[in-house]
Amino acid sequence: MQGAWGMFDLDTWLTGTLIFLARICDVSLGTVRTIVTVQGRSVVAFFLAIFEILIWIAVVSTVVQKVGDQPILAVFYAFGFATGNILGIAVERRIALGFMVLRVFTRAAGRTMAERLRALGQPVTVFQGEGMRGPVDELYVACRRRDLKRILEIVNEEDSESFYITEMARDVRKAIRPLAMDFTGWRAVFKRK
Repeated sequence: MQGAWGMFDLDTWLTGTLIFLARICDVSLGTVRTIVTVQGRSVVAFFLAIFEILIWIAVVSTVVQKVGDQPILAVFYAFGFATGNILGIAVERRIALGFMVLRVFTRAAGRTMAERLRALGQPVTVFQGEGMRGPVDELYVACRRRDLKRILEIVNEEDSESFYITEMARDVRKAIRPLAMDFTGWRAVFKRK
């Protein structure tokens, strides 16, 4: 079938699929690279940039050579770019690099929340303050992003009415011990016995 979109033969579909997959890879790497650059992880960003650009050059050179005869390759390129953005964000959220600052405001359970978190090895600082409806405890927690979900589960178990705010922490002076959690996935293989 000849037409404005070129030939829909096996070669076009294979080339298009490779372009699509390669664009997913290089754009995902670019998304993660941008995020780690913002976090100040320049060495990681450096190596990600090398792989990102090597893939990008291979893809662009292929598209430039063939797009005149097979314009459908531009569509594969565009869809690969869009999918790579979504996948890059999902990958970065999954690996959850960096640190967060969590501020929890509670009227009822400040001490018990702090004790539970400390029992898991998570440092917590508690401040007393005055809220709109009276005295409150503010728990100040600097934690790894990957631990935030578990910490928030504890916060909600102790006081479902608590209010919290999260912020990205660019630099943390002292190492924060991770929460005492069971290892899952590939980390379970390397767990000390």
